[in-house]
Amino acid sequence: MDGKFLADVVQSAVYFVLAVVAFGLELWAFVDCLRHKPGAFEAASKRTKTFWLALTGIAALIGGLSLWSGGGGLGLFGIVAVTVAGVYLADVRPAVSESGRGGSRNIGPYGPW
Repeated sequence: MDGKFLADVVQSAVYFVLAVVAFGLELWAFVDCLRHKPGAFEAASKRTKTFWLALTGIAALIGGLSLWSGGGGLGLFGIVAVTVAGVYLADVRPAVSESGRGGSRNIGPYGPW
């Protein structure tokens, strides 16, 4: 067993793990987007539900294709797909979740009271 073969195996394993993690994030973003009502997106001023469903759905499709191909590198499309999922999870999801709760709640500096 020479060093190049071992390096190729390790590199393939790392790419596969990255593809699994990326696909998990993309699928999480897509499923979370499905859960929320269309009005919550507009109330939070975060484009429309259809817009985010299309973006996260395409991102999940790209992630699935990357995983199906053995995780052989994400490429530019994979990086864009993970970025879309990250933007949704970091920016849109908290805003939509907060606006979907409705009502006035008593929130103190450390949470509801």
